[in-house]
Amino acid sequence: MYIVYSLLLGLLVVLSAPWWLVQMLRLGKYRAGLRERLGSVPARLNRNSAEPAVWIHAVSVGEVLATSRLVSEFRALYPARNVFVSTTTATGQQLARERFGEDAVFYMPLDFGFALKAYLAALKPSLLVLAETEFWPNLLHHAAERGIKVAVVNARISDRSFPRYRRFRWFFSPVLRPVSLFLAQTKLDAERLCAIGAPAQRVHVSGNLKFDVRQATESPLVRDLRTVIPAGTSVIVCGSTTEGEEELVLAAFEQVQRQFPAAILILAPRHPERFNKVADLISARGLKFLRRSNWTSSAPVPSSVFLLDTVGELASVYSLADIAFVGGSLVPLGGHNILEPAQFGVPVLTGPHTFNFREIVNIFTSGGGLTVVNAEQLGPELIRLLHDSAARKQLGAAAKRLFLENTGATEKILAALRVLLESGGS
Repeated sequence: MYIVYSLLLGLLVVLSAPWWLVQMLRLGKYRAGLRERLGSVPARLNRNSAEPAVWIHAVSVGEVLATSRLVSEFRALYPARNVFVSTTTATGQQLARERFGEDAVFYMPLDFGFALKAYLAALKPSLLVLAETEFWPNLLHHAAERGIKVAVVNARISDRSFPRYRRFRWFFSPVLRPVSLFLAQTKLDAERLCAIGAPAQRVHVSGNLKFDVRQATESPLVRDLRTVIPAGTSVIVCGSTTEGEEELVLAAFEQVQRQFPAAILILAPRHPERFNKVADLISARGLKFLRRSNWTSSAPVPSSVFLLDTVGELASVYSLADIAFVGGSLVPLGGHNILEPAQFGVPVLTGPHTFNFREIVNIFTSGGGLTVVNAEQLGPELIRLLHDSAARKQLGAAAKRLFLENTGATEKILAALRVLLESGGS
């Protein structure tokens, strides 16, 4: 099965090579880490311990944030072990290097035996930890061949992907067999893991790591903005917006400005390659705006749009918000992490398409800590909340309470991983 899978994967790479090349040449995407993805182990990886290492894979920014405490706790518990972190996306790589150090972070190799074997031989891990649903067949197979224990943490099966996984249960059942431990976000995720072939006795519920993200410390940007934004100014932060959403957000903000002309919108697109396009959209609407990349701390911020065209600063910027809107949700992309603003007690709005954060959204909506709006309702709801300070405080307080009530997944996951890591003499 693994030979057939590898041949098909190789054929797919060959057939799609022209598309990848165009993306690299036109947009500069996927160039970063290309050698690492093909199995070249970077010299910067500091394999400085005789103890077996721990390899944690966190796909992108969300997974890096979610596993941050796990990495730091592992390092504190096992100071003699190397803890390495891989990512798939460039934004995830950048954040991981900032948080964990360049000598411990690398790009996840493609799921080919030659690429994976190079890293397994160089890193010598005794434990491989995969965040969410990274079920790469060759990775799991070669890890098992080397006697490496594998755990899938913060595991979830989305509404969209579950039918596909279940349809190919015959394939995923043997693929998942090498995994020693599945720690699911919710009971429903645990049931779905079993339904697609995970051995039931290895599946447990541990909660969602994303609730355990430590509050972002106040960044230099936030400190600078606090000094230049006049007291009493209404600040709306719209974070992680995606293709097709900025037009809707800007239209809603124009409605706000008619009643709150001094209001400021801090707009943070999800993908860096879209920063210039979003700047053009703002300009085309005739709105005054500043780009964070061009702003100096002494310059005033106009009563309009502040385009956050940087990576890694959004989480802290949410603390400035009177109201936050979390994107990827007005269009059917599944939403993004509402916990980043909720941790500050900021009232949170999101669109109706939040299937990637199903359980978190259910907890917050049922607990009165989240307002769900469609594109037409976004402007009026922002205006209503800006007029009603008591409603804002109530919504923000509920969000912070729910955030605090649902923490604790890190401790549960760490305890289970310690048992796994220390069993069998490895």
